[in-house]
Amino acid sequence: MSDSQRFPVAAHALAYLAHKGAYGPEAAAPSAVLAASVPTNPVVVRRVTALLAKAGLIATRPGACGGAWLLHRPEDIRLDQVLAAVNGCANLGSPPAGAQGCPVGQHIPRQVAKALTAAERAAGDALSKITIADLLAEDAEVLRPFAPSAACPVAA
Repeated sequence: MSDSQRFPVAAHALAYLAHKGAYGPEAAAPSAVLAASVPTNPVVVRRVTALLAKAGLIATRPGACGGAWLLHRPEDIRLDQVLAAVNGCANLGSPPAGAQGCPVGQHIPRQVAKALTAAERAAGDALSKITIADLLAEDAEVLRPFAPSAACPVAA
């Protein structure tokens, strides 16, 4: 799974668990069920849920009666926490090494790295204001001013 897909899959899985009221092992959602909702392969979901569990956002139980459930209420899970849990970033790339001996090549990679850090912080700040509950809301106020951009297309 690409790095760029971990965060959307994680947010979707958490929203699904909240929607289904999966707050304990008795209500655990199996990876196959979560995968059908995304839709993706259950292995992808298991990889993501392992990261979410390591971060303390969910718990999981392996096996035929296994699955995942939330450890926190959806209004208490912020998207910056989800992004950090899956080792995500703003996915803007990283600067290539500059050519040695070139004044621009030696200077620009460091400056681009600083700009990418600023963008990543801005993304984190924006995501810190959005919760899983907001994703589930029909018209969450925090998301009202936005529409999907061409750079982030919504699958049909």
